[in-house]
Amino acid sequence: MEFKGAMGGLYRITEWISRIAFSNVLWTLCSSPFLFFIVMKIMLIATGQGGANEQVTLNWGLAITAPFTVFPATSALFTVVRKWVMGNTDVSTFKTFFRGYKENYLKSMLGGLIYTLLFVVMYFDVTIYMTQMADFKIVGILMLVLMIVLMVSMFNFFSAVVHYQMTFKQVMTNSILLTIARPIRVFTTLVAGVVLAYIGLRYPALYFVCIPTLIAMVAFFNFYATYNKLQLQAETRQRQEEETLEAERSTDNEEPEGISEKVNLSKEKPDEEQTRL
Repeated sequence: MEFKGAMGGLYRITEWISRIAFSNVLWTLCSSPFLFFIVMKIMLIATGQGGANEQVTLNWGLAITAPFTVFPATSALFTVVRKWVMGNTDVSTFKTFFRGYKENYLKSMLGGLIYTLLFVVMYFDVTIYMTQMADFKIVGILMLVLMIVLMVSMFNFFSAVVHYQMTFKQVMTNSILLTIARPIRVFTTLVAGVVLAYIGLRYPALYFVCIPTLIAMVAFFNFYATYNKLQLQAETRQRQEEETLEAERSTDNEEPEGISEKVNLSKEKPDEEQTRL
């Protein structure tokens, strides 16, 4: 049954809310080991309990669980939002999520290992340069900027994993190149992510309802817009090359005819002279 007017609009709004909330719940469940360490870390900071050793232990817990839980779960979430952004909104959220989880688990895990290692190294560099080496704070700021760029490239990584049929090396390469080649899209994704994260901090319950899914939707929307633009540019370039090649072929076909005419004329002249003689 299809509703029209105000009832139809209200029905579509509630339908989208249920889709986003359900996909977010699936992501939360699959990422629960990682989220457990985050919640514990926030609680220790908020209550002022626990020392440096407890924080280090929780950091190690985050680093170990991230590649095996949150990265595959996020790829599965991007599989769902990819369908939505591309206009296929009637797919089963549950089936699409776990199909994406299964198909992209290995690539997501390997990417999670690389990204986690890079984040850990950069985190230590930023901490050391900003707190213990005052003369090298500029290096710490540079590393912080690189961490932000790395985070945005991570969103492109998830988008490339679910959108392209590529090897892991190609996915990593394309995610980095897209991040560098499209700075405006990078900035848009970054701003939207920061705004949504800030709203989530004000209302923490939204993290379990919609915030991760909304960030994934914005990230894939920007990725897909970049993909379409690059695809259009490639098709235009290919069309121009084909037109140029066709023009060269037509020119090559005209030249032999002109040459043959000259040859025929040169043959006719001696015959005329012989006839006169």
